[in-house]
Amino acid sequence: MTESLKEYRAAAGGFLASKRTENNVLVTVVETLRARGMAAFGDAAPLFGWWLSSGGAVEGAFVHTPPYGVLLTSVPHQAVESLVESWPSGRQLSGVNAGEEAAVAFAEVWWRRTAVTSRPHRRERLYRLGNLVFPRPGPAGHPRVAGTTDKDLLVAWVEAFNDEIGEPGGNAPERVADRLGYGGLTLWEIDGAPVSVAGHTRPTGGMVRIGPVYTPPDSRREGYAGAVTAAVSRAALDAGARDVLLFTDLSNPTSNGIYQRLGFEPVEDRVVLLFAASPGPGTTPVGESGSPG
Repeated sequence: MTESLKEYRAAAGGFLASKRTENNVLVTVVETLRARGMAAFGDAAPLFGWWLSSGGAVEGAFVHTPPYGVLLTSVPHQAVESLVESWPSGRQLSGVNAGEEAAVAFAEVWWRRTAVTSRPHRRERLYRLGNLVFPRPGPAGHPRVAGTTDKDLLVAWVEAFNDEIGEPGGNAPERVADRLGYGGLTLWEIDGAPVSVAGHTRPTGGMVRIGPVYTPPDSRREGYAGAVTAAVSRAALDAGARDVLLFTDLSNPTSNGIYQRLGFEPVEDRVVLLFAASPGPGTTPVGESGSPG
């Protein structure tokens, strides 16, 4: 483990890049920290780590940026045991974000060590764009790359988006300012009035991830989210991106259907588990029956 981004990139950068699609969240977190500084996600220092095989090869890695849970790649089971056992004393951990096998294994070991239970927060599916298909017929309006005059509206929308998905949103102004700095937010407008937004990460190794995608409640079911996502995807491809990725919430069949119709194809599923403050009466430890909850 280390708090040095430079050391982490030197040790685990090759491993992360070898499965850039599956590890895209860790890759973009590392790129964001490199570009914006180590306080990009909050005041607490990020923590990084990697797992070495007996032969010295990196076989797994993690990033922890409080207040978010630990982001974990696929790892051997013994790496999970080692990670939990060596977790720094006093370092708070709100949950784990990983493929289901790794997430459940981590939560089980965490429960045995701390008696803290976990609960499923969100199940996500990672998609990669195949052949882009624009909505036909498309909605009224057109895309526009957001500028600094849009900041107040975008901060309000990002905060509303975070509230809907139950994520921390205290640094929304900084995140919006960062995205505006590289053209990372695109609005869908009708007669000059924004009705939807789609963001994208910095291009990293030919990869771009789209998100957040947000439409205020009174403008939904009009096709704006699909249209602005298609516009951002087209712009990313035109700028040279080889892989355009996005995550969906598996509990939302509408958004999953929209993105599949645009040409996005499923890659893998992940689960976000949140840790309870303390064991509650009647609470079942995650993974006791082989699956969360």
